[in-house]
Amino acid sequence: MSDSDRSGAAWIVSPSEYIERRSATFGLPEKPSSQYLTMRDGCRLAIDLYLPQRREDERPPEHLPTIVVLTPYYRRFKLTPGAATATEPSPNAGRYRDFFVPRGYALVVVDVRGTGASFGSRDSFRSPAERQDYHEIADWIVAQPWSNGAIGATGVSYVGAACDFLASTGHPAVKAIAPLFAVWDTYSNHYYPGGMLLTRLATSYDALMIALDHDRRDLLSGFAYFSNPDLAGPQPIDADEDGALCREAVREHLANFHMPDFIAEFRCKDDTLPYDKEFSSASFSPYRYAEGVRPEVAVYSVSGWMDGAGFTNGAIARFLTLPNAKRHLLIGPWDHGARTNVSPDRAGVDAQFPLLAELLRFFDHYLMGRDTGLASEAPVHYFTMRGEAWRAAPSWPPVAAQRRLFLGAGGTLGEAAGSPGVDSHKVDFSRGTGSRTRYERLAAIEVRDYYSDWHGRDDAMLCYTSTPIEASATFTGHPVISLFVTSDQPDAALHIYLEEVEADGTCRYVTEGMLRALHRKSVPCPANHRTTWPYHSCARQDIAPLVPGQIAMLRFALLPTSWTFRSGSRLRIAIAGADADHYGQVPHGRPPHLRFHHGGDTASLIELPWESAA
Repeated sequence: MSDSDRSGAAWIVSPSEYIERRSATFGLPEKPSSQYLTMRDGCRLAIDLYLPQRREDERPPEHLPTIVVLTPYYRRFKLTPGAATATEPSPNAGRYRDFFVPRGYALVVVDVRGTGASFGSRDSFRSPAERQDYHEIADWIVAQPWSNGAIGATGVSYVGAACDFLASTGHPAVKAIAPLFAVWDTYSNHYYPGGMLLTRLATSYDALMIALDHDRRDLLSGFAYFSNPDLAGPQPIDADEDGALCREAVREHLANFHMPDFIAEFRCKDDTLPYDKEFSSASFSPYRYAEGVRPEVAVYSVSGWMDGAGFTNGAIARFLTLPNAKRHLLIGPWDHGARTNVSPDRAGVDAQFPLLAELLRFFDHYLMGRDTGLASEAPVHYFTMRGEAWRAAPSWPPVAAQRRLFLGAGGTLGEAAGSPGVDSHKVDFSRGTGSRTRYERLAAIEVRDYYSDWHGRDDAMLCYTSTPIEASATFTGHPVISLFVTSDQPDAALHIYLEEVEADGTCRYVTEGMLRALHRKSVPCPANHRTTWPYHSCARQDIAPLVPGQIAMLRFALLPTSWTFRSGSRLRIAIAGADADHYGQVPHGRPPHLRFHHGGDTASLIELPWESAA
């Protein structure tokens, strides 16, 4: 099956149907115009401008809405002499150019400060100084003779969070943003899921940014997204004919921060830089600035069920947090950026859903004021894997009913708590989850077959398995697990995997959750970071080491998904204390001996947002 929007009846008018009647009317310019914009501190930012062109008798309107893309990954590459005509000089923004400009939008693409052909240096990930630049860029756009005064923004990952930052400046021209596969909280959604640092992500990100920011083409060729040998560094602006200004800008980039050193400063979410007590992980997270988003701004949050180890939580939290009436949420069977359909029952690996058509409808509605029918659609759409259909919901979470399954003696997972008992597990720090996981895509590593090598990985884990289910059933949302644990060490990492064991014994990965025991304290979620699942502050003041031999209760959510279990399948919870392929040891060099309590007053269990038979 594919992820086509024609599967199921989730839309009154599907994105595919919408695009069929919204043809491209105008032409594209042969190339964009480009220039430097000078910011308040003298830093010059390189921008590209694409305007729709007259085609036959179709003349573009005199005033146009603008879509802006704010990227650290080059607004446009210079191409080598004799480059293949098919070489795309703008791998990140080209699809928006080809889709939106012929349909009547101006497109502005910006190298954010310290990147591409722009001057300056980056003092952090999504620097607050960069956020201030966005307001000035919006000022420039609305002052242009072709602007109708309405601005939208979109983009994937870093570029998606930049949409949040733009809207949070409160600029009145910003009318609609579509953050795609983007965090709300950089700490918990990205680098420290469950309060644990992803060990390889910082180094792989740094290697990519050195290759880009320092114009190290020898290094850039090692990244699949930028491996085309025709790509020859950042494209200078039009006036920089010999590229001297661009080379000068690149020299300034040598002062950019390095992620492995920078991100290690924030072991707790509220830790600050030792030289700047106002700067914490919140400083480079959209939630910090949520109050700045004007209530009339329309927001479309998009993610996938296999979008890293928390980006889906970011999309949902944005949807839950912002009070804006014009909110939409879309979650598909995708990895980071929807490069792959991750459903095990997919017909092909490439995503087929017309995401650009859905974004066009969104921007048409809120920037152009067209009659799109969007107001009649449900605000939430999501895809159920193995059920292979899109569904609609009026709110999040879409499923209120809960099914509780208790961990029991003999590795059982059942409907009743049962008698008290204890199971032991000695953590093996050498165990990992491989290289076909939800983590690799965040590091720009090409993965197409997710968890295809999962069967048998739980052999060394502590497992609890249910009896076969009588009829197919679906869960959608966050599974929440409550575990009563004792340890012989003052800290531990818990990695929990939800699996489907099919009737023939095949074991499939469904989702996972993780928590460092130090951060087990649950607190009410703050107003700028709403959740419907247990919230852990990961604040230094809330750290609570385990007391060896004393029972502690850890309650936390697994990453959300929508999954149909087949008739005859069994549900399984697999528990590990390490993932050596993605996380460091907890605690260092001291593999804990864990004891999991079940039954009686210490009934460990999992709660699933459970639907009736599919």
